[in-house]
Amino acid sequence: MKVSFEYGQGMVDAVLPDSTDIFIPGETVPDPPCIPEDKLEEETLKSIRNPMGMPPLTELAHKGSKVVIIFPDIVKGGLQPTAHRKISIKLILQELYSVGVEKKDILLICSNGLHPRSTEKEIRDILGEELFHEFWYTHQIISHDSEDYEHMVDLGMTDRGDPVLMNKYVYDSDVAILIGHTQGNPYGGYSGGYKHCSTGITHWRSIASHHVPQVMHRKDFTPVNGHSLMRTKFDEIGQHMEKCMGKKFFCCDAVLDTYSRQIEINSGYAKVMQPHSWITADKRTYIPWAEKKYDVMIFGLPQKFHYGDGMGTNPVMMMQAISAQVVRHKRVMSDHCVIICASICNGYFHDERWPYMRELYDMVQKDYMNILPDLNRYGEYFATNEEYIRKYRYCNAFHPFHGFSMMSSAHIAEMNTSVIYVCGAQEPGYARGMGLKTRATIEEALEDAKKKFVGPNPNILALPKTFKLGAVHLMMKEGDPCL
Repeated sequence: MKVSFEYGQGMVDAVLPDSTDIFIPGETVPDPPCIPEDKLEEETLKSIRNPMGMPPLTELAHKGSKVVIIFPDIVKGGLQPTAHRKISIKLILQELYSVGVEKKDILLICSNGLHPRSTEKEIRDILGEELFHEFWYTHQIISHDSEDYEHMVDLGMTDRGDPVLMNKYVYDSDVAILIGHTQGNPYGGYSGGYKHCSTGITHWRSIASHHVPQVMHRKDFTPVNGHSLMRTKFDEIGQHMEKCMGKKFFCCDAVLDTYSRQIEINSGYAKVMQPHSWITADKRTYIPWAEKKYDVMIFGLPQKFHYGDGMGTNPVMMMQAISAQVVRHKRVMSDHCVIICASICNGYFHDERWPYMRELYDMVQKDYMNILPDLNRYGEYFATNEEYIRKYRYCNAFHPFHGFSMMSSAHIAEMNTSVIYVCGAQEPGYARGMGLKTRATIEEALEDAKKKFVGPNPNILALPKTFKLGAVHLMMKEGDPCL
């Protein structure tokens, strides 16, 4: 059979054995039905007016209330006209205005965390023209700046000893509203809920309590699930914020399908709302499909996907993307599984977006750096580099500590596979520098894997479109009692 995989700016074809199994999110196993477009406002408003575990906004807010609306950056959630952010924020504003909240007392905050602070164009795409024009020119839309210490507050530590620093605008508000997405995520199962605030409006020292090897390399992290230490820390940090603020976050989260359309809307107190939202999200995201475990998993990397242009060519980010597939699909991988990945691997680091990555990659090549976690001791050194911090604050670059969370993730693929092939690399030395084998084509890599690792008749899983569509977490058909 001929199968097309993502590759650079386009696609690459591979001829695979007819016994190859193919999984495409939303196609091989259909999603639960999404809410019809003409019902979206009705269903979203119903959820907002009937929150779980706390009063509605019309009781929480009144004339004179200072309100912040916190929304995720461009990485998640879709940009279509009916995207959850666009619809929910518009309806939330109507509810606030109905009880006398004044426009001047509302601030919209993009919860980018250590991601690049959003550009004007990205804000326009995320919120749509109407919201953008209503709030942008009055300076009522900002991106979280974790290095702006005048507008951060130190809340001490959780009972576990994890540091908690948070955005001061949120801390000082009377009503703090989190717009989130219950969307499959290799970091703790789902986005949204307490993951949103514990990563999106905080500081690298908080994130360094969970996006690090001692958390991400535990057995409870891979395969992905909602009970890992990382997920527990998200909840603890978010609840510590609420305790210190003296108020609960008002959450409005959407369970999303393969195309970022709303399946279900849930609002209210995250401690109650989050587990409820996972009931429907599990049906869409954790797919009990495989009847056998796979010896070979094949997919392709586009140059540009959710973290930005260069995600599939920057060697560290490329490795992180490969690892994310391992975290998602480990349940259906054999113990000696081989990954074959098509990537143009052309040496494009996108230095403006990841200004520190080339230096990190070079450091991996020397000074006894035998595995990626050996680099972790340099985390604070990079995280406090003033020039990299300035680029995060003023040049729409990733914060330097984000590179270390990517390194922690990137090692997971090596931990859980026999070998990883990169195929079609224009500059294959970059892939080899990450410990990957290189071949010209997917077919050549498969033949080499048969001779050396998986034998002549391996079970093969092909994952076309895996980075073009909303991802799932594959499971064996009998399910997973530990989920």
